[in-house]
Amino acid sequence: MNDFRIGNGFDVHAIAYGLPMFLGGVQIGSTTGFVAHSDGDVAIHALCDALLGCLALGDIGKHFPDTSDEWKGVDSKKLLRAVVDMIQERGWKVGNVDITIALQRPKLAPYIQRMRETLAAILGTAEDAVSVKATTTEKLGFVGRGEGCEVWATALIYRD
Repeated sequence: MNDFRIGNGFDVHAIAYGLPMFLGGVQIGSTTGFVAHSDGDVAIHALCDALLGCLALGDIGKHFPDTSDEWKGVDSKKLLRAVVDMIQERGWKVGNVDITIALQRPKLAPYIQRMRETLAAILGTAEDAVSVKATTTEKLGFVGRGEGCEVWATALIYRD
């Protein structure tokens, strides 16, 4: 029987005009982006936390602190690659991940497939093992008012 672990992650970023928007490793066409120390890819940040949680390794703030100039403006795909390396160094593989993005606008449907492809390549999984879903909050709360984005992620890792 395979040994497996499950982790979940959650992250939130505020939105501001004039910043680029990255989600799931893909640049989104938008006049707004996420306020952050890194590139602000809130989907990858939640996914990193889910993967780190699988092995009780803390969160991305522990490994990539926002007080460090080393991580200022970093492409979040590099953070995810580093987290995957941590998992693989311990003898584990990514089984599948499931990500839900809550964002009022812009609509993300045109970007979902590219997110899945991008993440699968970094995770070393098949594309059908990467689920990315987007929803609005029906104009309720800070997400609905266009003030921010929140993302939930779940990950399963395994070893033979």
